[in-house]
Amino acid sequence: MKINCVVIDDEPPAISKLESFISKVPELKLIATFQSGIEAIGWLKECPADLIFLDIQMEQLTGIQFIEATNLKTRIIITSAYQEYAMKGFELNISDYLLKPFSFERFLKAVDKVMEYYSDKNSGNKLQANYERFLFVKTEYRYERVDIDSILYIEGMKDYLRIVCNDKKIMTLQNFSNLEESLPVDCFCRIHKSFMVAINKIRSVERGVVVIGETRLPVSITYRDSFFDKIGLHRQ
Repeated sequence: MKINCVVIDDEPPAISKLESFISKVPELKLIATFQSGIEAIGWLKECPADLIFLDIQMEQLTGIQFIEATNLKTRIIITSAYQEYAMKGFELNISDYLLKPFSFERFLKAVDKVMEYYSDKNSGNKLQANYERFLFVKTEYRYERVDIDSILYIEGMKDYLRIVCNDKKIMTLQNFSNLEESLPVDCFCRIHKSFMVAINKIRSVERGVVVIGETRLPVSITYRDSFFDKIGLHRQ
């Protein structure tokens, strides 16, 4: 899934900067740019976007007026050289407020909030027949999509987590608590302070060890009872 983006800003250099930043994030797709909020209104009625990067100070229609006039349910990140509009922006339920000139790192933090919003929204949508569960994890300076059903196990490595999937391994700067909130509780289980496993990927359990594929992972005393209860086994 791509997050379709629109940029609305009356300054071409500002548009170019956002085009460059968006191109560096694989999960973002820029579908249109406008130098006027009025031009964007009609287009967005026909082609809804997932995320709008919106300037505040524009002729004819300011960013705040645009939000109030359109009442769009799209996620909005305001980009402005004027800090005094921040409070009003957040009153209108924007996702973030980027104060120009902003860095790529600050841009990523704003995008991360939008990623989390759509990840949570999709994770809660159980009505789609062809629903595909996934989440986005930050790795270096990009966000990588991870299909939840492809995860074999997750290993804690000091400040990082290594997510081991069928087809790849991803390092992300997160902790187990935050990641657990994004995973379905009935499908994953902690077996050790350093390991969480996908229950349906377990090949066997023997002598305090979980076998997934050719990998053997230890089950610690701390997590042993809860793990056995969760998979419906009784300790011998």
